[in-house]
Amino acid sequence: MSEIQKKGKLAKASSYQLNGVTTEEKNEALRLIADQLLQDEENILQENQKDLEDGKQKGLSESVLDRIMLNADRVKGMHDAIYQLIDLQDPIGEVLETITKDNGLRVERKRVPIGVIGMIYEARPNVTIDAATLSLKTGNAVILRGSSSAKYSNRALVASIHQALSKSKLPLDAVQLIEDTSRDSAKELFTLNEYLDVLIPRGGKNLIETVIRSSTVPVIETGAGNCHIFIDASADENLAEKIVLNAKLQRPSVCNAIESLLIHNEWFHEHGDHLLDQLQQNQVVIYGDETVVQAFPKASRAMEEDWQTEYLDLAISVKVVDSCKEAVDHINTYGTKHSEAIITSDRANAEFFQQHVDAAAVYHNASTRFTDGFEFGYGAEIGISTQKLHARGPMGLPALTSTKFYIYGEGQIRE
Repeated sequence: MSEIQKKGKLAKASSYQLNGVTTEEKNEALRLIADQLLQDEENILQENQKDLEDGKQKGLSESVLDRIMLNADRVKGMHDAIYQLIDLQDPIGEVLETITKDNGLRVERKRVPIGVIGMIYEARPNVTIDAATLSLKTGNAVILRGSSSAKYSNRALVASIHQALSKSKLPLDAVQLIEDTSRDSAKELFTLNEYLDVLIPRGGKNLIETVIRSSTVPVIETGAGNCHIFIDASADENLAEKIVLNAKLQRPSVCNAIESLLIHNEWFHEHGDHLLDQLQQNQVVIYGDETVVQAFPKASRAMEEDWQTEYLDLAISVKVVDSCKEAVDHINTYGTKHSEAIITSDRANAEFFQQHVDAAAVYHNASTRFTDGFEFGYGAEIGISTQKLHARGPMGLPALTSTKFYIYGEGQIRE
């Protein structure tokens, strides 16, 4: 039996055991995990250093290394996020609907765990903690399959989780880590229908598209983030600059940072040179259309591929448009349905943009960097869904549940 089959079987058995645990027992397990992370911090950081050293030898970019890197602050951040998760309401058992029939039959629709969640993800070891703790809070078992770039970190983190679970009422096998990071292990996970109820990919465009094309297990698509900001003609200059610089620079390597900037022709000719200069002074490489390059010679000419690229780095594509509708059409053509923003003082244009842009999160006069489970009040997130079925946007606790009908009778039969 392969590692995938063995761990899938263990996770499935654990998912049935989790059906009987209480909220108090789940929260106690989460407390134990949070505290264990701090106890094991030295070992976690030592193992993380191995991943960083390997990454440097393999020539990984600084942005990828930043996603892999753990330090004391980030470990403390994971600890604090778990305590915030403990404080959130447990959705399991929530009655969503009650119907009482004329014959006295009572039908209730309640939230229940999905069962076994498969996570396949790249680089970020914090996803190991987010996925495990969110799954446990919602009574789900989870199978984790991280990338080779964070294999030492992931092993150390799961070892801490298992140490904590051994002291709890929750089954140890509820959290499984696939240590084989080969492509063959990923392919086997894609077809683990016997044990997996859903598969959630979290990473770059290539990973997500591979999972969608290859998986026979139902997939929740957490899409890449080719996010845009459109600066309308009426936008306040200072407000626009503040938002754009934050959305591009605050953390360029994450999926809710902007990758493309659309600027209304009138605003561009009045303020565009100063904004682009601000980006360039912050080491942002600018790829612009013909209008941009003529007005700002420091920019490079954008190719077709630039409009659809998630750089995850200090780079941005810039296009000048003549209307809000043109901006919307461009976004709906090249965007990834993640997060989009308009900066404008025109309420009608703001409403048109938010109504017609096809994305999970659509902003007016705010940075796209807020698309995040914590910022939206969900606590940690397991991903940001860009699809339209089951869940959309930051996926907190309710997104990791299904529903079940409970029917209560007193001997009713159907005539």
